[in-house]
Amino acid sequence: MSVIPQVADADIDPNGVFKYILIKLTCPNSDGKIEEKNIVRGYASCPYHSDINDKVTEELQNLKSAKTIRDWRTKVLGGGRINHDSEAKNIKVYGYSQGYGKADHEITVEILKKKYCDYNITWSDEGY
Repeated sequence: MSVIPQVADADIDPNGVFKYILIKLTCPNSDGKIEEKNIVRGYASCPYHSDINDKVTEELQNLKSAKTIRDWRTKVLGGGRINHDSEAKNIKVYGYSQGYGKADHEITVEILKKKYCDYNITWSDEGY
């Protein structure tokens, strides 16, 4: 049985402009096989990209404490910014992280499209 699906693919604030990170999550399933998936996290309450990583680590520690996930690893693949306008149903992904480098925004957009399928979601390498 896989535990990775219990971790949301995307968790971002419902509105505003904020930093985000793209993370690779690796975890063994109950058969001992290694599974992995990329996840997106972005929160206005986190002034630095590393603060988002800390929040994700706490989220995963809570799952580990609940024995939902036994052992996991994360690797931050990069970061950037998200402009989320829920009223207009628009999300723009752009920029980079000074600490983690630029995330592959194309991958980020594909992940966001799963959750926000009725949105216009775009990305750009412009801006910080």
